[in-house]
Amino acid sequence: MAFDAQSELSDEALLVLYGNGDGAAARALVTRLGPIAYRVALRMLNDRAEAEDLAQEAMLRLWRIAPDWRSGEAKPSTWIYRVTTNLATDRLRRRRGLGLDEAPEVADGAASALDTMIETDRASALECALAQLPARQRQAVVLRHLEGLSNPEIAAAMEIGVEAVESLTARGKRALAALLAGRREELGYGHD
Repeated sequence: MAFDAQSELSDEALLVLYGNGDGAAARALVTRLGPIAYRVALRMLNDRAEAEDLAQEAMLRLWRIAPDWRSGEAKPSTWIYRVTTNLATDRLRRRRGLGLDEAPEVADGAASALDTMIETDRASALECALAQLPARQRQAVVLRHLEGLSNPEIAAAMEIGVEAVESLTARGKRALAALLAGRREELGYGHD
């Protein structure tokens, strides 16, 4: 099947095609879902190499279940969010107590050096604060406020109710605010 035709297919249709042996469908899905898995893993783990490994593991798991995929039960993107956050949570549990070694990705070259330093400091402060949240709160906050998922999408990815998502994100935001309190000037916000 031509790539242009595949770009118009849904993730679910591509997964079914892959489950039936279509390698081009697998490439199209990697292009769509791989960056999602990597981005979520990076935000949860703050380690690029580990995020790459975890994203690959999530995609491998998708390939393994492709032949048995039951249409209509979940979207492949929701499934990727769920598997990625679960894998990241497992890795965080294993390394609990270890510090975060790597700074977040630096903004593109369009910003001034000062703006880049400020954004890097802000991202680092956020990543460190996120790392201090309980795993479920971190998952909800990352999926809602950094990935932009709706509460029903998060509920499906985390296998919980929408009310639980709302509670987790609210508690996570309050905890982040408390963790970052008193750092406005340090992070370049001044007295707006």
